[in-house]
Formats: sequence, structure tokens, C-alpha cells
Amino acid sequence: MTDPQPLLRLSGLRVQYGSGPDVVTAVDGIDLDVARGEVVAIVGESGSGKSTTAQAVIGLLSGTGKITSGTVTFNGDRIDNASDRALEKIRGAHIGLVPQDPTTSLNPVTRIGEQVGEVLRIHGRANRRTAAVEALRILTEAGLDHPELRVRQYPQDLSGGQRQRVLIGIALACEPELIIADEPTSALDVTVQRRILDHLDERIAATGAAVLLITHDLGVAADRADRIVVMSDGRIVETGTAHQVLTNPQHEYTQKLLAAAPSMTAVSGVATRKPRTAAEGPALLSVRNLTKTFRIGRGAALTAVNDVTFDVPRGQTFSLVGESGSGKSTTARIAARIETASSGVVEFDGAPITGLRGKDLRQLRRRVQLVHQNPYASLDPKLTIDKIVAEPLQAFGVGTSGERREKVRELLDQVALGDKYLSRHPAQLSGGQRQRVAIARALALNPQLVVLDEPVSALDVSVQAQILDLLARLQRDYDLSYLFISHDLAVVRQISDGVAVMRRGQIVETGPIADVFDNPQHEYTRELLDAIPGKKVALR
Repeated sequence: MTDPQPLLRLSGLRVQYGSGPDVVTAVDGIDLDVARGEVVAIVGESGSGKSTTAQAVIGLLSGTGKITSGTVTFNGDRIDNASDRALEKIRGAHIGLVPQDPTTSLNPVTRIGEQVGEVLRIHGRANRRTAAVEALRILTEAGLDHPELRVRQYPQDLSGGQRQRVLIGIALACEPELIIADEPTSALDVTVQRRILDHLDERIAATGAAVLLITHDLGVAADRADRIVVMSDGRIVETGTAHQVLTNPQHEYTQKLLAAAPSMTAVSGVATRKPRTAAEGPALLSVRNLTKTFRIGRGAALTAVNDVTFDVPRGQTFSLVGESGSGKSTTARIAARIETASSGVVEFDGAPITGLRGKDLRQLRRRVQLVHQNPYASLDPKLTIDKIVAEPLQAFGVGTSGERREKVRELLDQVALGDKYLSRHPAQLSGGQRQRVAIARALALNPQLVVLDEPVSALDVSVQAQILDLLARLQRDYDLSYLFISHDLAVVRQISDGVAVMRRGQIVETGPIADVFDNPQHEYTRELLDAIPGKKVALR
């Protein structure tokens, strides 16, 4: 950068965790500038140091993390050695943060409206009365449906994508000069993702704000960033304009990331999966006229799933796509018998499972496994990784203790984790690493059907490609069926045989993947496809 005083400057920044012989260098002497009004995207694999870089800027390093050398300068002032009190005045008011994990970043016992209004009151932008009005406006701008209802709800009442939108609203509330967005759209469907990122673009144009965007989605980086910084093993290996880096990558690591990114190939259709032939006989999973209604207050109800019907053939992958809150995750939980339907029928292997109880329901658990959307919330923080993956084996009495240990090692190898992770706890892993552990645990019992609820949304593109290849291989080898839930249409196109598009609890279009994606009949399907990121660089 030629700007003598950029808004943000990192000089020789080094961040380490631990002490003595256990020191881990997460960021290794990087130099980075962000100019006013500029969008800089940091991309790289989980553990590359990109999120640690963002956390170091605002003094939010976790655990034993500390800056051991280098400086952080914001708006001309050095802040890496600032006091906690000084940083508290900067965070929110001058530097807004959109964290990666909405579940752990929102207070579960405080209403959404109060949490949004709190940041305004802390920084003197509103009083208690005006904060409530402003919270409603902020949630509306963040793209939440029924914001007047959402302000009264708690975080657990919202979908993952809706919670992420709340965090984005909080980060933008005080109109900061710099927005640090750490995977800000990883939990969002493509249409809401586009609206949120369009909103960020408008804020930049109106106020001159800058954005430091941390993302594993190269399509988002391609469309939204002025410059892209590629990190690997704590170092910057390549930097340049979005067009330079993505159309003419110089470093081998950057080339590998691009080759593994479905969003950068789905535009041309090359990522479409070759259809698999369905096995003869009835579908493994059959859902008929499924409806689910939730009570959300006095006399109020919300129909999350409305008369949904579909089949998952044996040995195939059937995907449900749609916006956050469209009902796809609720449908998946009912199919896995985690939730109970208000009405309708679910059959597994030709037998109804809606009313199963006791021993019969326990046996179903062995045949149907679920990979949750949020790995941090689904993994016991007190257990080590080896015990987490072995848990289903032990619960069903599979093998001896030695055989279970060997099985755990095999499973971790399959999801690109090695023996060094066996004794770690979930908090010591990155978001992508935790998701791989969750997938390994789901595969432990060799189920017939795996319900995958956003299984790769937290993964960088190279590990995402490994997991998708793993799922495809396991499906071929063991004739597995998958019910795949995702907002990432590029991934859905790559892995699916059939797809159903959901909107507001209903299926608006369904069919073979190539038919729906190449010749969409419903306007909403066309809108989803048009919002897939990565097209801007392809068109330049």
C-alpha cells in the first residue's frame, strides 16, 4: 500500500499460544495495511492464522494467546499495547466485530432486542427508550424477517443464519470506521448473504468504512474484496487485487485453494455431480405431508414446515436448500426423529418411525445419524476428542476398548485429523476442526442414513473438498444415503443427486439436481442460483 497512514497497519505481527516447549506460533511476523474504505479479505485454511490476526487487532485473543512482537496501529494510534479500558472504548464504536460463532456470542437469557440495543447504550448512542426503536431498525436492515417479533425472542429461538444476522446488526450499530468480519456469512444462505454484503458495500460507500473480511469462501472474497491476502501456517504467502490473485495465482498454496473451491467452478457448471442410479425398491427415507408448528408466545404459533413431501433413495444424496428459517433444518431433525412432527408421516426402510419409543427408537439411532450445524454446541467441552468420537461406540457396546481406540484413529484420519488431536478438547480446535470431529463421530456406527445439517459450512475450501470426497467415497463403499441440508448451492450441486428448494416451510421446486439447477422453473430458485458468489471475477 502507498497510503502513508492507512486506517489499520500491522507491522511484523507475531502471535503465540502457550509457553515454554508448548509454544505455538499462530501468526508469524506478518505485515498488512487496510486503507480507509478498502475491503481486504484474508483467506486460508482453518488454523492458517487468519482469525487470530483479526482477534489480535482488537485485543480478543483467547486463552494464553498474546502478541509477542510487532505492532497494531489504528487510525494513527498504536493499540496493541492499549489498556483494556481503552480497547473497550474502541470496540463497537470504532471497530465493529462480527464473530464466527453466533451461538457462543449471544447471551441465551437476554432478548434479542435488548442485546442489539445494549451496544448503543454502552457507547452513548441511545437511551433505554430509543435503543428499542433503533434495535428494530437495525434488525430490519440486517435482513431478519418479522423483526418486530425477533426483538422479543431469545437466541435459541432463531436459526443459525438468523443469529448471525443479529451479530452483523450489532457490529454495524455504531457505524464504526473499521468492520472486522470473521466468517460473517458462513451461516447464511446465498440470498441473505448477498443482501448483508450489499449492505456492507453501501456502508463503505456512505461512510468510508473499511472491512477486514476473514473468510474461507473464495467466491465471497472474489466478489467483495478489493485485495485478497492468502495465509498459510501463520504467514502471508500471496497478496494482490482480487482479480490478480484469483485469475493468476502465483503461489502453489493459492492454486490449491482455488482448485478445491466449488463456488469458483459452479458458475460454469463443471461442478455438477454425475447422477447416480437409485437402488431398486422403495426409498430408504420417505416423508409425506410433514407439518411442524411451534408455539412462540401467548396464542401465537409459527408453522416452520408446511405439508412437505420427498424421498431419499437408497445410495443417493438428496438435498434441501433454502434461506435460513425456511424450515429445512427442522425438516431434517424430524426425519432423524430428533423433533416430533405436528402431522404427517416419516418412514424409514419401509416402516413408520414417527411414533417410535424406547428400545425401537434407540435402534433407529444406530441406523440414522445426524451431523449438527454447529459443532461447538454439539461437542461436550469437557471431553477429549478421542472420547467424543468413541462415545457412540461405547454407548452401543461396539468392540473392545482397544478396538474402539483403533476405530477412533481411523475415523480421525478419514476426516483429515491425526493422532495429535486425540487428547485435545473442542475449545482447542478451530471451527473447521470441530466440524470434522462431529462428522467422524456420526460415521462411527456405520449408519445407513446420515442427515447432514450444514456439514461443511465451517470448513475452509481445501478441507471442505476432502470431506465431500470422503462422503462420496463412503457412499460408494457402503451404499450410504444422505439427507444434505445446506445454504451453499455450489456445494449442493457438487454432491447431490436430487434437490428440493424450500421457502417459508414449503417445497417450491424439486427434481434431479441438473434439472433444477440448469433449468429452474420457480422464480425463487432462480434468485438463489443468481446469488451464488464468485461470478464477478469470472466476468471481468
